[in-house]
Amino acid sequence: MVHAKAVDAPSSPDPIKPGTGGNPWLVLLAVSLGVIMVMLDGTVVGIANPVIQVDLKASLSDLQWVTSGYLLALAVFLITAGKLGDLFGHKRVFLIGVAGFAVSSVGIGLSAELADIIPGVSPVGALIGLRVLQGLFGALLQPAALALLRAAFPGEKLNQAMGAWGAIIGLSSAAGPIVGGVLVEKVSWESVFFINAPVGVVALVMGILLIKENRSQTLARIDWLGVVLLSGAMFSLVWTIIKAPEWGWGDSTTLTFVAAFVVLIGAFIFWQSRARQPLVPLSLFANRSISIGTFLMMMVAFAMFGAMFFLGFFFQGVHGLTPLEAGLRMLPMSAGMIVASPLAGMAIGRLGPKITMAAGLLITALAMFLMSQLSIDASFIESGIPFVLLAFGLSPVFVGATEIIVGNAPVELSGVAGGLQQSAMQVGGALGTAILGAVMAAEISSKLPGYLGPATQAIPPAQRAGLEEAASFGVAPPGLPQQITDAVHHSFMDGMHLAFLVSTCIAVLTAGLTLFVKSGRKTEGAPVHMG
Repeated sequence: MVHAKAVDAPSSPDPIKPGTGGNPWLVLLAVSLGVIMVMLDGTVVGIANPVIQVDLKASLSDLQWVTSGYLLALAVFLITAGKLGDLFGHKRVFLIGVAGFAVSSVGIGLSAELADIIPGVSPVGALIGLRVLQGLFGALLQPAALALLRAAFPGEKLNQAMGAWGAIIGLSSAAGPIVGGVLVEKVSWESVFFINAPVGVVALVMGILLIKENRSQTLARIDWLGVVLLSGAMFSLVWTIIKAPEWGWGDSTTLTFVAAFVVLIGAFIFWQSRARQPLVPLSLFANRSISIGTFLMMMVAFAMFGAMFFLGFFFQGVHGLTPLEAGLRMLPMSAGMIVASPLAGMAIGRLGPKITMAAGLLITALAMFLMSQLSIDASFIESGIPFVLLAFGLSPVFVGATEIIVGNAPVELSGVAGGLQQSAMQVGGALGTAILGAVMAAEISSKLPGYLGPATQAIPPAQRAGLEEAASFGVAPPGLPQQITDAVHHSFMDGMHLAFLVSTCIAVLTAGLTLFVKSGRKTEGAPVHMG
């Protein structure tokens, strides 16, 4: 039998035990700054996209890659990054991730300048490439952050810590549109990435001073074959989802990548059952709660990231709002997250994850349904009510799924569990952006001709080809009759409504799965609980 090559790991003076990773609340503060950067950049582009599209002359596919390239890099590398933290030290990996994320963010802001000095690279190409690099560094710091929290907080306070963690995650995700709106309108779209530089510096200093290093004594090697197989499988899956609408779902290229995913994931599972120290111990998934929690995290991210991608175009393209005004429209969600996430942690501690998460998914379904009924001229109140509901629906699922996945895993595998949780979130986000984008584009293509009717003849031939793509942004080329602009807006609304109805159905269908989960273990170093 062939095993992955051993890698010498530095010795650790103490085994990882909950409550031994430094002052817990100071550790929470330190790691939060790093994760805030990652979560903000996951949602802030929803507001910046319309401006980037005009400034860099980007297509809809380009803008999907600005979002999906970032999520793809996170999804592919997160579990491997978690294992690196388990092996070489979570503090070390976290600090490398923070530094790399800040530097790549500055590079994104300078993408136009970099394109000028790199032959054959366009500004939007440089932007996408640097977003991928940013995602790789984000993958390093996220699972390390969760593992550091697991080491810092004693078991009996884990729910409380996860509630605070969920508030930070939710708030930073929801604050993205507001922060982005202010910076895009008052400064530039590049500034939404430049701001990561000072935040990264503060996170580095606090991390160095406040966090104690920890790593697993029981891990002595990296499963490099597992890394290659899992990365290849994740890439094939997400790449297929993103590109299939362009290629066609029955196209030979699409089918080839689907087959590659099936083969690679099958080979990965086979190898993990035989590797001496597997990248992802299959025993984790023998725990029903971890398996269901992973799926729930994927589905709630599907709904959240998919919604954020479309709403920026709705508010700015159809409504005609400025970036700042669009961000303020999402303020009820941000405010709701501040209140809802700590309450979700308390509710899970008292009621358990089953009832709390089921209620959260049903509230999420209601919010998505209300969004599917929004009119073109929806008022602040009409859009604000579903945003508040979405905050109170998503928070219990984010907090609960995180507590279930990380809390049920053995402490020595906390980095892998953190990577699994975050990987599920990023895969769900990529799925939401790609699949709901395909659903929306197909609906727009189907409905636009009917809304145009005889007005099609008034469109100059040079503009007809680009009208459907413009409709995907919720805007019509300038200089055309109002009837054509109205047709574009109505077809966009039909597409957005259908996308939200799909999210509604997903939230309802997954709510029942919460009845089969259990709270995380509270004992130190507890083994994975089977069932």
